[in-house]
Amino acid sequence: MRVQWQEHIVSSTEVLHGKPCIKGTRIPVSLILGYLAAGHSFAEIIEEFPDLEEEQIAACLDYARDLAEFQVAV
Repeated sequence: MRVQWQEHIVSSTEVLHGKPCIKGTRIPVSLILGYLAAGHSFAEIIEEFPDLEEEQIAACLDYARDLAEFQVAV
């Protein structure tokens, strides 16, 4: 499921010291990515965090993909 992560992920110095998190929550993207890396399904993550939607979890993956594609000019 491809989504526009910018619609679901925000970063503000007032929330979690600027760590990227799911919009409208204090759930950091890194936490969701950790659950996914540990093999948890979207359904299992939603069971743990009932306020989340599948699209928000997919946005975390798209965010990570975009970061991995970032290139630094040397």
